Amino acid sequence: METRPEKALRKRDAAELTQRGRGRPKTTPEETQRAAIVAMARRLFLGKGYGSTTTDDIAAQCRISKQTLYRLFPGKAALFTAVIEAHRQHWLDLPGDYADLPLEEALARIFRADISPEMDEERMGLIRLVVAETGHFPELGEILRQYGAEAARDVLADWLEAQSARGRVVLDDAASAARMLMDMVLGAIIVKSTGDLTWPGGQDRATHIRRCIAVFLNGVRPRDECQGNRGGKVI
Repeated sequence: METRPEKALRKRDAAELTQRGRGRPKTTPEETQRAAIVAMARRLFLGKGYGSTTTDDIAAQCRISKQTLYRLFPGKAALFTAVIEAHRQHWLDLPGDYADLPLEEALARIFRADISPEMDEERMGLIRLVVAETGHFPELGEILRQYGAEAARDVLADWLEAQSARGRVVLDDAASAARMLMDMVLGAIIVKSTGDLTWPGGQDRATHIRRCIAVFLNGVRPRDECQGNRGGKVI
């Protein structure tokens, strides 16, 4: 029997698929099927764990043959990779149109300062899954690093580079700046997943994210001292 959290995830997945279809090129039947399989795999991984979920489980829940599943995804690791890729925008909302927003607000939206508690718990669930099972399945950590953190950092660096080109920020290494900002805002999440640190939730989380952004953009020196360093690179 479907649990209440699973039912909520299913309804949200359907809503996301509908929303993604608006104003964008129509997806092919195969793309739609791939998205549905990835959504189901995510629910099963979060519900049962990676090791306890089989491709038989995923095929059965999707009501497709294993032949069809393996035609679209060569194995369970490829499915987990697709889950991480699809989930990446839950961490950094990029690409996106933030051209008319102040930098502080644009970055707050990019880092999803106002994410819902349900979505926050789900993205934390994926990290906890990797931490718990990477000892038995080392590929999980590599997938999360390569297709999650590094891919997100690359797209953030591209966005920061674009802001630099517009004269909105001064920096000489967009990749380094992106790494620094992600470490400031999201670094505590990985530690929290091991139980060593409390990651703020609700309004505390939003305040933490916005404070990190303010320090990143403005520094911590008094303004008059910063004025004397105008000629140099800030970041």
